[in-house]
Amino acid sequence: MTIALNQTDFVIEIEQEVLGSLMLGGFGRVASMLEARHFIEPVHQHIYQAIASAHERYNSARPDILVKLLPQAVAETHEQSTGQGISHYLARLATSSVLGSANIEKTAKQVIEQSARLALADQAESLSAAARDPNSNPAELVTKAGVIFDDIVSDLRRGSKRKSQVSVSHAASNAIIAAEIAMATGTGITGLSWGLSDINHVTGGIHKRDLTLIGARPSMGKTSVAMSVACKLAKQGHGVGFISLEMDAEKLAARAVSDLAYDDNIRIPYQDLVTGRLSQSDLYALKRVQQEMDGLPLLIEEQSGLSISDIRVKLEVMLEASEKAGHNLDCLMIDHLGLIRASNRYSGNRTNEIAEMTGALKSMAREYDISVVLLSQLNRAVEQQADKRPQLSALRDSGAIEQDADTIIFLYREAYYLEREKHDDVDKEIARQDRLAEVKNKLEFHIAKQRNGPVTQVDLFIDVACSAVRNAARYEA
Repeated sequence: MTIALNQTDFVIEIEQEVLGSLMLGGFGRVASMLEARHFIEPVHQHIYQAIASAHERYNSARPDILVKLLPQAVAETHEQSTGQGISHYLARLATSSVLGSANIEKTAKQVIEQSARLALADQAESLSAAARDPNSNPAELVTKAGVIFDDIVSDLRRGSKRKSQVSVSHAASNAIIAAEIAMATGTGITGLSWGLSDINHVTGGIHKRDLTLIGARPSMGKTSVAMSVACKLAKQGHGVGFISLEMDAEKLAARAVSDLAYDDNIRIPYQDLVTGRLSQSDLYALKRVQQEMDGLPLLIEEQSGLSISDIRVKLEVMLEASEKAGHNLDCLMIDHLGLIRASNRYSGNRTNEIAEMTGALKSMAREYDISVVLLSQLNRAVEQQADKRPQLSALRDSGAIEQDADTIIFLYREAYYLEREKHDDVDKEIARQDRLAEVKNKLEFHIAKQRNGPVTQVDLFIDVACSAVRNAARYEA
């Protein structure tokens, strides 16, 4: 990116310090975060590239080595513009480094931050000028701004949240500690508890730094499952952020209240709650549930049309709010993938757009050390199958979902289809009604992929009207 530079905004000494430090060593500690394009001064871009080459070839970046690696044209241009030979300039950089290589990560980060700050100012001025043009399209400008600013944020985020390298012994120690905790508690859980022992048993919980996808056709119970699990996590003390791109917070909260009341064997369909069809005893029960919900670490964001860049911003706000409230945000739920606004990078190529989204969400899970649970509405092709239970093939046209997701879960309710069937034949109609009574509260939880567990099916209990999801024992009772 070319920046229209205001010299009063640019502190050249920041770039000089990091280059001088790199000549003394430490290139390997910044190679994954610092690039030549982060330097504003053109000659510094060439010097950094020479340092990278010198490190690769000779494992040393002494000034006398760099002189040989710099293009002759660069050396001549520098001498013409400054009256100083390039070898003299390199020697001065190496000898004037104040911090040395010990603090190289810090000085490299300052270079990146300065580059981002100036790029941000430059793009803001450019967008401001474009916005004043009566012929400009505001929607296109906003989309362009989102893409540009997301790129800048990505630069700033790179490597800033979590160390990317640990020793194998340290990683093994952490794995053994997690196993010991699971063994001591008798739960077998190494992640966050689903609040459903049947699911915990086959998954080990919802794992930090993982992307979990829950896919289904409409009316299968995606939102009910997500909201029920969110409440269960919050009751355990885990901070949860729920980003709803479709349903407003009050309707989601109604589902949560109905679900929590179910624990007290009080059945209040959330539609009755929304419409006010309640008895006095229902109202008393709901007030008890409200007291139970006070202080639950569950945050709901209700906004449609969010982009991946917007979701990152919302997540940052939730993380800050959770920290102020005295707890960690452990899980982010998003409802749903199909409603995330795509960037304009791929000109409507849906496969690439979805790949960008799932890749970014997986990166967020790792970067912020949280679990990301993403809901996805499957396409109509599933309905054309004789057996309407979804398979991984339902995701084949959806970019890199299958690759990016650590766990893929499909939901299926046979009752949904039985409720919509009618038979003129009396025997078939009786058989349909008998089967419907048998599976009315059955939710099939198909685990189609898990990196660290079996591909299997678990049957759960669901009361759709109350958004209540429980272990199979309730269904079998």
